[in-house]
Amino acid sequence: MPLPPLSYAQRFEDFHLWRCFEGQRDGFYVDIGGGHPVYDNVSFAFYLAGWRGIVAEPNPALAALGRAVRRRDHLHEGLCGAQAGEATLYLQREFHGLSTTIVEHAETAAREVGRAAEAVTLPMTTLAALCEQHAPASFEFLKVDVEGAETDVLHGADFTRFRPKVIMVEAIKPISLKPAWDEWEPLLGKHGYAYVWDDELNRYYVAEEARALAARLTEGPKWYADGPQIGHYKPAAEDLRHPDHRLALLLAGADMGKLPLTDPAVLFGILTAGETSLDRRASDADHAAIVDRLFGASPAAQQIAVPRLMAGESVGETYRRLIDSDAFRTACGRIAASYAW
Repeated sequence: MPLPPLSYAQRFEDFHLWRCFEGQRDGFYVDIGGGHPVYDNVSFAFYLAGWRGIVAEPNPALAALGRAVRRRDHLHEGLCGAQAGEATLYLQREFHGLSTTIVEHAETAAREVGRAAEAVTLPMTTLAALCEQHAPASFEFLKVDVEGAETDVLHGADFTRFRPKVIMVEAIKPISLKPAWDEWEPLLGKHGYAYVWDDELNRYYVAEEARALAARLTEGPKWYADGPQIGHYKPAAEDLRHPDHRLALLLAGADMGKLPLTDPAVLFGILTAGETSLDRRASDADHAAIVDRLFGASPAAQQIAVPRLMAGESVGETYRRLIDSDAFRTACGRIAASYAW
């Protein structure tokens, strides 16, 4: 099975996991520390392939984007730790990848970027509780990247009841880059997970009942030297190579970094400005022309198909249904990721 046409992850983690699951079209993930729903995101390529999952993200701005772009996911806007309750997040709004619940890491990060974090009290749940409410007993992968609090997240899991086949954990400490895996590896081993591979940032563990997957991880490269990544693009309206360049040009003037949060009525108005036949019944040719106008034929749109023409709908209704589609929402997410993350 070929790799996706575009990696959205920092170090091709999505390619590594895709290789592991051979492009499986139906699956479930749990993504703790989701970050931006598109940029530097491990699970977005799987969402595009039709998967769904649980995403935990405490940053309110990123959580809002996640809800707007990825409606099939259950998004938990809060923290995930060893026990339920409340905890303090040291939030770096501009450098969100440095947000953490570990005060020592927050102080170090503040010195590095020259900006103090904002201390925010947030609800904390556990991985076991999230899985109890939203996950199947067996699922494809768990990813944990929470800037130093990975051990707490894993201690809040119930691996006897909820079994990811593969667990990927960021394995070095923030800023210092010191190894951190000795803090959780014995716990995973106790529950039947064996370390099988690393990509020089994350460590990968495979459940004993899914040990055949290990070879698919270990046989692949750690880095794809010529691999296409979302971070390689300039702002979408300026970059002819961007997979959503055509749509970005049509939406010029909108707040591109927050495009997924834009009122659909506003997007409809922008896209249909000057259109004089919105009430006319749409033909197959009209539908094809609108789809081509919005999306073109870029392979990076990947697996999400646009809605088909519905009998009797008008040209205006066709635009509205396309704007309300997964294909459009994820395209807006990719455009936003080229402006702000």
